[in-house]
Amino acid sequence: MTHPLVTTNEVAQRLHDPSLVILDVRHDLAQPERWGEDRYREAHLPRAQFVHVDRDLSATKNGRNGRHPLPSPDAAAALFSRLGIDESKSVVVYDQDSGMFAARAWWMLRWLGHESVAVMDGGIAKWAREGRPVTSDVEAPEAATFTAREAATTADAEDVVHGIEDGSQVLVDARAAERYRGEIEPLDPIAGHIPGALNRPWGSNVGAEGTFKPANALRAEFAKLLGDTPLDEVVHYCGSGVSACHNLLAMEIAGLPGTRLYPGSWSEWCALHPDRNGVAARSP
Repeated sequence: MTHPLVTTNEVAQRLHDPSLVILDVRHDLAQPERWGEDRYREAHLPRAQFVHVDRDLSATKNGRNGRHPLPSPDAAAALFSRLGIDESKSVVVYDQDSGMFAARAWWMLRWLGHESVAVMDGGIAKWAREGRPVTSDVEAPEAATFTAREAATTADAEDVVHGIEDGSQVLVDARAAERYRGEIEPLDPIAGHIPGALNRPWGSNVGAEGTFKPANALRAEFAKLLGDTPLDEVVHYCGSGVSACHNLLAMEIAGLPGTRLYPGSWSEWCALHPDRNGVAARSP
């Protein structure tokens, strides 16, 4: 499983394959504590394990490291070991529909060198529309030993500052256009965007039914946004380092790998640099 996206039909064909680990990453930013887990306990894909965005895929917040701080490689490896993931396993991740939260789990596994991981296109919403099996049974995973390879390069706030100053990066903001422009801000104390950032709302990557656009369409859209910018100079961010992973995933689907994530994103940036706020918004 080397392609970053997998269809519901492909998952159905491997549903009882013991070499496949399935992760349910449903989440709601407005109801973060219980919404996803409650939906999981009502109905989920057979054999799926629930992963909580806040408790499992994030480190402890300190007020200056963003709303979803990236766990340490050791902490992430311990989580993946508990979930039964080792080098012999393929992993499928899904969420409620369009993959915003599943992309965070996908990215974290890839971050630590686990290549055999894919997001189920359309999430459990598409799976359910197709009448495929679900269950409320919760199976305990058989623990494994996840071996983290050298973590992929990310950007931190200092890197972003240097990139702004020397022009060595292109920032891509995955939030909705009105948040990027600073017209509204429902989650963070300051509205706006990092100076110089372009806007590519993560929802632009999917169609009306929550499935990803074709690879050639995504490639054309990112080419229009980024021009001839080298991929290793592209840095993605969002509000807290979650939906930005959707843009990284979309670029992988488009055959444009090698871009980086700023995990702290706007929620960290506006805490560390409250006066460094974009003005003259730029959109594709």
